[in-house]
Amino acid sequence: MEVLRIILTQSSANYKKEETILNKMTYPLPPFSTVIGAIHGACGYKEYHKMDISIQGKYDAMHKEPYRDYCFLNSIGEGDRGTLVKLNNKNFLSTGFDKVAEAKKQQGSSFREGTTIQVMNQELLTEYRELKDLLDRIKDFEENRVDKVLKLIKKRKKDLADKKKKVKENKEALNVVLIREKQIKELEKNINDRIKAYKVNEYEIPYSNFAILTTSLKYYEVLNNIELIIHIKSDKETLMDIKDNIYNLKSIGRSEDFVDIKDASIVEVVDTIDGPITSEYSAYIDYNLIKNECVFLKLGDKITANGTKYYINKDYVIEDNKRIFNKKKVVYTSEYVAEEGSENLHFDISSEKSYIVNFN
Repeated sequence: MEVLRIILTQSSANYKKEETILNKMTYPLPPFSTVIGAIHGACGYKEYHKMDISIQGKYDAMHKEPYRDYCFLNSIGEGDRGTLVKLNNKNFLSTGFDKVAEAKKQQGSSFREGTTIQVMNQELLTEYRELKDLLDRIKDFEENRVDKVLKLIKKRKKDLADKKKKVKENKEALNVVLIREKQIKELEKNINDRIKAYKVNEYEIPYSNFAILTTSLKYYEVLNNIELIIHIKSDKETLMDIKDNIYNLKSIGRSEDFVDIKDASIVEVVDTIDGPITSEYSAYIDYNLIKNECVFLKLGDKITANGTKYYINKDYVIEDNKRIFNKKKVVYTSEYVAEEGSENLHFDISSEKSYIVNFN
């Protein structure tokens, strides 16, 4: 069976574990979905091209690389901290913002009062303070004017409800009460709607453009001096297309994790070999191959291979506007041995090196 073998190196890379948030941990090898996505990007594919992937490789070391993480807080409250900013577009936090002022202390700073802050844009800070003053006036108006009127309306509605019970047998009198009740309810609704509309348009919408930006120091796990051997199984046309476009593959992992393509060749993989092969690379091996003792760890006698079990994303389907990933149950292991092929276990034999190829 003909497949495409790609050999590449990276000086550094982070293959982010999707479940890590605070610090971005890395897989020891890129997930299948990461490689498949990078290949689709290199070829300019707009639709999914079905393919199976074998990934093996090694790296020299791992270190932690610091980065500054930016976070927008959900609300601006008392005890201001971080940096007050005005967003260019509140619906897209990443499109940019203008810095207004920065709190100089973790506690006790106030953008409104000007306590222990560094002002960066006085005009925007004045706008922010005027909005806070406007909210105070709205609250005062609601408490001292609107609430009193609404209480009178509530009392009037209760009086009309009692009156309806008394005149329910008198259609003419009941109709007068119902008309007045409708007028009272419309008045109540009109007052509430006008107050709400004013508050939304004059305060809430302008104020929502302001946010608090905080920063913290976090870390990437970064692998160093990586060598990857990737085998791809697909139809002939797709394999040739990937081979022709492989030098468009710029990175795997982060955008700055550049790749250096050493070789891309169509090779023949076989199912039978003369004797057992020991891999010099680590790899993602199908869990069932290890469970069924098709792959062994070389420690003298044959024993079941040990390693780290992962559920690795490969591809996905969209259901209810959500990506549902097809996860492969694999074991990350090294120094493993195989001596006979199976449905998804093959061998790439060359004069220089021989590879155990497990397609997932």
